[in-house]
Formats: sequence, structure tokens, C-alpha cells
Amino acid sequence: MGDIIFLTGPVRSGKSRRAVDIAESYGDRVAFVATYARDPADAEMAERVRRHQDERPATWRTLEAPDDIVAALAALDPAPSCVLIDSLVTWLAFRTGFGGREGMTDDAILAAWSRELDGFRAAPWPTVIIGDEVGWSLVPMDADLRRFRDLAGFLGQRTAAAASEAWLMVAGCGVRLK
Repeated sequence: MGDIIFLTGPVRSGKSRRAVDIAESYGDRVAFVATYARDPADAEMAERVRRHQDERPATWRTLEAPDDIVAALAALDPAPSCVLIDSLVTWLAFRTGFGGREGMTDDAILAAWSRELDGFRAAPWPTVIIGDEVGWSLVPMDADLRRFRDLAGFLGQRTAAAASEAWLMVAGCGVRLK
């Protein structure tokens, strides 16, 4: 059965660097799942993606924004030694209607992530999942942003519950939650 390691925390807290270190410890056949589908018109985000790619070994395989992560991973040959998913919140953004997609209902989003978590637990490799803590500030005035913040929190709770390890990253330091 596949272990899940969940890293969460605020922006620029060191989650990605720690996730890369963990994934590297499982060997060189890492599959990196980028949950962001590139937009060629967004130069700033393209630069962010490039910087993240530079932090990863060139031997890693990248899957870009698969609709069904578990199915995309199952099709890889050879199987990965580890999977790194970056990030849960970006995965959520595309399902709530941000990024040009038609939004899903809350129940459909929660059910879809539960299916992915079930697949990660059943996988023969460990899965490292990066999340983000987006609810640490004021309650947003906009209903769509409140919905997004709440869903991100619910998905983070479900991921941490399914994980064998959960870490809070702050200022480059990890605090083990479980």
C-alpha cells in the first residue's frame, strides 16, 4: 500500500523544496504531477514553473494537469519510485472554475479528491502531496473566495487524515503534525 506524505503551509514556506528532498530519497524514477495547466499568455506563471522545474532532477517524468491523476500514474511504464503532486490547491482551483474550466459542485470536488486519495493509498509507491494553507487570514468578502478557502481547508483535512505523515512548513522549517 502507498504511503501518503502531506506537506502544507503558507506560500514560500519551503514546501516544494522539502517535497523534492523527500521524493529524491525514494529513487530517481519520480513522477511529478503538476496540477497547473500552463497558460502561454501568463509569462509570470511560466517563470514560476521554470524555476520549480530547475529545482527538480531532469530524470523525473512530469504529468501536466491530468484530469484523473491515479489513472495517469497507472499508465506509466516503468512505474514510478515515488509520486510528487504539486499542488492540491491548484488542483482545486481548476475544479472550482478558476483557470477557465467549468466549476464542479462542492460534493463532486470532495468525491473526486476522495477517489484520488483512495488510489494513492492503494498505489505501490509513496505519494508526496503539497497543499497550501489559504485560510489563515481574514474571511474573504467574496462568496466564491470563501467557498474556495473552505474547500481548500476540507481537502487539506481529508489529505492529512489519509496521510501516514503530515507536515506544516513555516519559514523553511518543518513541524511534524502526525
